[in-house]
Amino acid sequence: MHLVCFPTGLYGDNGILPAKLVLHEEAKSLQELLDGQPTLLRLFPSSLGLRAEQGLELLCLGGMAFSFVAMISRSQRNSIIFALLWAFYLSIFQVGQTFLWFQWDILLLEVGFLSILVSPLNLLLSVQKGSSSYHQHDSITLWLVRWLLFRLMFASGVVKLTSQCPTWWGLTAMNYHYESQCIPTPLAWYFHHLPEWFQKLSVVATYIIEIALPLLFFSPVRCHRIFAALSQVFLMGLIILTGNYNFFNLLTIVLALSLLDDNFIRRLLFKPPTALWRPLRWALHLLVWGGLLYWSVRLFSLKVNLRSFSIESEVAFTSRDLDRFLQACVPLTIWIGALSLLWEIIKAGIRALYVQKGVSSKVAHLLGVVLFGAAAFAMFAISLVDHTVIEQRSQQALWPVVRQWHQNTRNFEITSSYGLFRRMTGVGGRPEVIVEGSMHMDHGWKEYNFLYKPGNLSTPPPLVAPHQPRLDWQMWFAALGSYQHNPWFLNLVYRLFHNQPEVLELMAENPFPDESPTYIRATLYHYHFTESDHSGGEWWRRERISEYLPVITKSEPSFINYITQTGIYNVRPSDDSSGTVPVILRWLRAHIGQMSGFSACLSLFFSALCLTLLDPSTRIFSSPQ
Repeated sequence: MHLVCFPTGLYGDNGILPAKLVLHEEAKSLQELLDGQPTLLRLFPSSLGLRAEQGLELLCLGGMAFSFVAMISRSQRNSIIFALLWAFYLSIFQVGQTFLWFQWDILLLEVGFLSILVSPLNLLLSVQKGSSSYHQHDSITLWLVRWLLFRLMFASGVVKLTSQCPTWWGLTAMNYHYESQCIPTPLAWYFHHLPEWFQKLSVVATYIIEIALPLLFFSPVRCHRIFAALSQVFLMGLIILTGNYNFFNLLTIVLALSLLDDNFIRRLLFKPPTALWRPLRWALHLLVWGGLLYWSVRLFSLKVNLRSFSIESEVAFTSRDLDRFLQACVPLTIWIGALSLLWEIIKAGIRALYVQKGVSSKVAHLLGVVLFGAAAFAMFAISLVDHTVIEQRSQQALWPVVRQWHQNTRNFEITSSYGLFRRMTGVGGRPEVIVEGSMHMDHGWKEYNFLYKPGNLSTPPPLVAPHQPRLDWQMWFAALGSYQHNPWFLNLVYRLFHNQPEVLELMAENPFPDESPTYIRATLYHYHFTESDHSGGEWWRRERISEYLPVITKSEPSFINYITQTGIYNVRPSDDSSGTVPVILRWLRAHIGQMSGFSACLSLFFSALCLTLLDPSTRIFSSPQ
């Protein structure tokens, strides 16, 4: 949905990074498409007569439409629809360049591919009322979702330590996180001013939730899995409250829900454990919770200070200890994953033989178990290359054929490595690039304000998730380096010199509505949240650090030479495309205009939710499983 809001401004012919400049030659066949750049955009010129810009709009609108239909219609939540959605997003990702190369984009692609396996293949046939679309192999494909969640969370916790970032090792990362994250929420201001001991304890809790608790995803005890899942939901909920991380946290919550079951969601009571199982169950509880508490206290020197009513903490292990842990733990997680998957396949096979009625049903379900079991093991093996990125010895020990499988499927992004918040930025203040324009060299400079990123000191932090304003986000990354390492920034400046409407729609306001500026410059500032006792109306204070981009003019030779090399100099879209599809796309864009990503996402979501709740045939739980 959020991609619909900016394809022309970012990827259009007059956008910042035109998609047509990175699109490979037109594919004449499906084989050519698969062998090269796997994007449907390469098929559109000959099949639909669409330019790259129009093809992107078609993919965005088509993906939005299919997603909406899948939300409101139970029969359309099938592998065909999810395959189309995955193919659409992969096609956009292939030409998305720096604005679409975030970890949550590759996570969404991996989740999208798993959705094809998890969802039923009912060939768009309606599901009869009261019938069940459950298959015995469903538990196998759902296990892949659990494995993905484990890889995501475990790696996200480990990389914070392997990066050797002093703030993560010193437990001071949260002192800077709320202020320095890409787009904070208003609540981030209040969290930023919490006591230091609490900030340190928050880092300890993050390590426990991301490194220790994911191991419980594979526990045979149901309450262990539920506790581990709810811990991830709790962490994601806090991140949602304090930061605008688009759809990432919601997507992670959905993955965590795979650890729950229907009875938990319906809040039904379970049968009490048998007398034989109860002692073993309590022994496992004591082992897990006692061990978790013991190692948390020992590894982080947790102490209760009654005088200050606080909990003191510090890291009590070394980098060498961490290396030894990873050398032992990563291979162990591989074995746990392999045995857990094998056990899931065996259970599914037993159910297919003894639960299903009739020979044909037994054979059909057993065949499904074999096929999907083989696919699951292949996916598991391919993912090991990404999982072992955090421990090179384990990666080198993988079979060569596994690495070859990973290489062969690399372009399709079916598995990826993750490592969120690897290093804490913004120590000493969050860097921000402020772009200014003027008609005169020595006076009259006016700031370009963006829709969501900090600029005006009095503007409160916004609420924008699940939408991701890609330009605002990339400006945050640009501030961490230089414009030489962010060449798209000069493309943005070039578009501002020409008052390009498609690009200006991505910004809050145009300070030069009548005539484009003669001069543009950019300055690097450090922004800080105002103090807790600040009585003014400002949310931010800032200090000038240095010049980011020197004053340039639109006719400066070196600037024009660079823009010419990028291929965007004097690019003009050809609006004479004939055919039904181009005409419809132009009509839709003219009537829709530039939408607010946040409002559009929420409007469509709640509309679909209302339609789902009002129609009994689309209810999520039609019969107990």
